[in-house]
Amino acid sequence: MQTRELGLRGPNVSAVGLGCMGISFGYADKLSKDDGVALIRAAFERGVTFFDTAEVYGPFENELVVGEAIRPFRDKVVIATKFGFDIDPATGENRGGMNSRPEHVRQAVEGSLRRLGVETIDLLYQHRVDPNVPIEDVAGTVRDLIAQGKVKHFGLSEPGVQTLRRAHAVQPIAAVQNEYSLWWRAPETNGILEACDELGIGFVPYSPLGKGFLTGALSNKVPEGDFRASIPRFQPGAMKKNQAFVDLLKRVAGEKGATPAQVALAWLLAQRPYVVPIPGTTKLRRLEENIGAASVELTAADLAEIDEGASHIVPEGDRYAPAQMAMVGREAPEKINA
Repeated sequence: MQTRELGLRGPNVSAVGLGCMGISFGYADKLSKDDGVALIRAAFERGVTFFDTAEVYGPFENELVVGEAIRPFRDKVVIATKFGFDIDPATGENRGGMNSRPEHVRQAVEGSLRRLGVETIDLLYQHRVDPNVPIEDVAGTVRDLIAQGKVKHFGLSEPGVQTLRRAHAVQPIAAVQNEYSLWWRAPETNGILEACDELGIGFVPYSPLGKGFLTGALSNKVPEGDFRASIPRFQPGAMKKNQAFVDLLKRVAGEKGATPAQVALAWLLAQRPYVVPIPGTTKLRRLEENIGAASVELTAADLAEIDEGASHIVPEGDRYAPAQMAMVGREAPEKINA
C-alpha cells in the first residue's frame, strides 16, 4: 500500500483508509462486533493504516469496535474520531443538535479515549460546526488537549471556508473531512480545496463512492432500515438519472481493467497528493477492491475523459435531507471579546 502525508502537519497514512461507520451504524447490513473487528484487522493486514470513526456512530458503539480491533497494532495505525453532536456522555443519548462547548468537548474526548482504549487520539475532528460556539473557542480547547498529550492533530469536518481559516489561526488544522466524489464536487468550487492548498491541510473525502452508488452495485431502491432511504439523491427517480455516473465509470473501468469503484477512488487520488479517501464497507471483497484502487494509474487522457463525461451529467437530488444539509458548510459565530 502506498502512503500519503495528510498535508504539511498531518500524519503519514495509507493512500486509502477505511471509514468504519457502516460496520455498526447507518446501513441495513451492519456487522456484529466480532465481524467488525475481523474486517478492520483484515484491512490492516492488507496495508490500511488509517481508520475513521466518531462518537456519534452508535452512539459509542463504533468506537468500541475500532478500539478492540486495533489493540494488537495500535502503534502502527492512525485513528481519527470526531466530537460535536449533543450526546449525553453518561448514557449515550443523542439529544439532537450540536454541542462544541469547551467542557463538552473535553468530556467527549475522555469518552473516546476510554472506548478506543488509547492514550492519545491521532486525529480529532469537529464533526460539524456548532452555530452557537465560536470556532476560536473550539480550536483553543483542542490546542489545550494537544498540549496535554490527549490529541495529536486537529481536523474539521464540513466547515465553511472562513471557519476553517479562523480555526487554523488558533490551532493548525491537519486535515479537513468533506464529502467529495465524482458526483459531489462542491469542494472544488466552494473554496475548501483552495484553502487546503494554501494552508497545507490534508483532505479526507468521506463517501468517496457516493455512499455506495458509484460502485454500480445498487439497484433503484435502497434496503429498509438504511439511512440512504431519506436522501433525495437515493430516491428511485433520482437514482435512475444518476446512473449516468456509473455508466461513465464503467466505460473507463473497462478500458483500465478495473472496477467502477476503483476508478472512482483513483480519480480522487489523482486530484491532490494530500487527498486520502476513506471508503467504507462491510464486505471483505469490497475492502480488497477498494484497496486495489491505489494501484490503478489514471493517465492525463483518462482524467480528461472522466471530466469531459462528467461535465455533461447534472446530479439529480441533494446529497442529504434538508436538516442534514443545514449542518454542512456553515460558519461559526464570531468571537466577541469583552
